[in-house]
Amino acid sequence: MQPAKIAPNDRLIVALDLPGVAPAEAMIARLGDSVTFYKIGYQLAYAGGLPLVRRLADAGKKVFIDLKLHDISHTVARGVESVAKLGATFLTVHAYPQTMKAAVEGRAGSGLKILGVTVLTSYDDGDLHAAGYRFGVADLAEARARQAQVLGVDGLVCSPEEAASLHKIVGHQMVLVTPGIRPAGATTGDQKRIMTPARAISAGADYLVVGRPVIEAADPKAMAEAIQAEIVQALG
Repeated sequence: MQPAKIAPNDRLIVALDLPGVAPAEAMIARLGDSVTFYKIGYQLAYAGGLPLVRRLADAGKKVFIDLKLHDISHTVARGVESVAKLGATFLTVHAYPQTMKAAVEGRAGSGLKILGVTVLTSYDDGDLHAAGYRFGVADLAEARARQAQVLGVDGLVCSPEEAASLHKIVGHQMVLVTPGIRPAGATTGDQKRIMTPARAISAGADYLVVGRPVIEAADPKAMAEAIQAEIVQALG
């Protein structure tokens, strides 16, 4: 059962993976009222996009800052303090215990919610083993979910393939945000653990992050609305 407090339209997060503020603002205008939640990641943030967070928030939109922070605890905590002043809803950090603990400390007193990134959706078991991990994707994601829950993290970023198993661990007190969403017929790109919007929602995802299938569509608004309709149908 999905948390009732999440409005259906808020469940789609469109990733503004664009090279600058001007094309991002043009895309936001094209999408209009069809999208209520946006993600700003590396590409746009490093092209002057962070002030856009406040402008979107002031316009009534929700914003997910996806910078996947990971550093010494003091640096993470102070960085999160600064991000908390921008008006964003979500911020990602890598799900290492010290990093998550510092991020929770840094966001204290604000409305910012911390998301722990379990395993990137472009990784599979072979990639983890090549990086020196003894766990496969499923085991590492579950271990990090348990740690995040103890540390007071608000949610997890995982592939839709892990959503059902992680909800068994954390219940619905923590939200699950799933990238790797590809509508039927869309190319997979560099993603390895993917799912359609309907299947992801049925598997237990709370929010779906969709970038290229929307922003590269001939009609981005029509694509966003189609995904929204699929989400509503999957919710029953």
